[in-house]
Amino acid sequence: MERKYSNFIEQIINEDIQGGFPKENICFRFPPEPNGYLHIGHAKAIAINFGLGEKYNAPVNLRFDDTNPSNEEQEYVEAIIEDVKWLKYKWGKITYSSDYFQKLYTWAEALIDSGDAYVDSQASEEIAEQKGSPTSSGKNSPYRERTKEENLRLFREMKDGAHKEGTHVLRAKIDMSSPNMLLRDPVMYRIMHIPHNRTKDKWCIYPMYDWAHGQSDYCEQVSHSLCSLEFKPHRDLYEWFVKKLTQKKPDGLVVVPKQTEFARLNLTYTIMSKRKLVALVEKGFVSGWDDPRMPTISGLRRRGYTPEAIRAFIEKVGVAKRE
Repeated sequence: MERKYSNFIEQIINEDIQGGFPKENICFRFPPEPNGYLHIGHAKAIAINFGLGEKYNAPVNLRFDDTNPSNEEQEYVEAIIEDVKWLKYKWGKITYSSDYFQKLYTWAEALIDSGDAYVDSQASEEIAEQKGSPTSSGKNSPYRERTKEENLRLFREMKDGAHKEGTHVLRAKIDMSSPNMLLRDPVMYRIMHIPHNRTKDKWCIYPMYDWAHGQSDYCEQVSHSLCSLEFKPHRDLYEWFVKKLTQKKPDGLVVVPKQTEFARLNLTYTIMSKRKLVALVEKGFVSGWDDPRMPTISGLRRRGYTPEAIRAFIEKVGVAKRE
């Protein structure tokens, strides 16, 4: 019989269990953004997360990262649910980042109150220029030392729709000289006067990915947050945000999520960029997301591939730490 070895993610989880982490607290999630259909690259992330859920008898949440209403649609939500179901995986529950918008907002106010966040009133171009480069330090925003009271007032006005898009953002106050560019006072919230698919007109501000992602993991008590390698530089920021919250221990939550990265799936001569796949659909080069020429899961399904074939392919590719 062929011996099946543990991959490095399983080794990390096993070490955590051996170190005393309760096995019953293990939880995973698959967090797609509903701005397009899933492709074969996403199938790897699906297989890794849900496969680990099966191995450790742990729940896997299907969580939609719906923080940008400008390009998210219910059609994509339904297509993603259908793809995961067709691949014969079972989720613990379906959740949305928007489920936590109120908590995220409350926690953002807490960071303002503790002096760890501030409202910046510069244009995005100015903020980008002040961030410097990988070889030179950034410069502090002229609004970095606003008082707590002024920051709270402006942030609440942003929430209430009193300001136009682009006039203010909320930034975390970290380190403008950090070698990790993502720690140079990253934007947490931006103003968007766009109705949301689920929350409608309730919010005029929406959280950025790095703020919403880790905190949503924390809300759901996800123990092991698995991401592809392009998010490795984001781990420092992920941990900074989570640490700030866990110090306060809101709502009695106990599990601190741990981010681990794996190599994404790339196929030679195959378009794997969702942005480019969207262009193919919108410009009419293909008949739709499920065109058999598309590398989407729905396109592969229409081409005649079976879920067993895709799962076997992903298993043979394996899980690696490098591209």
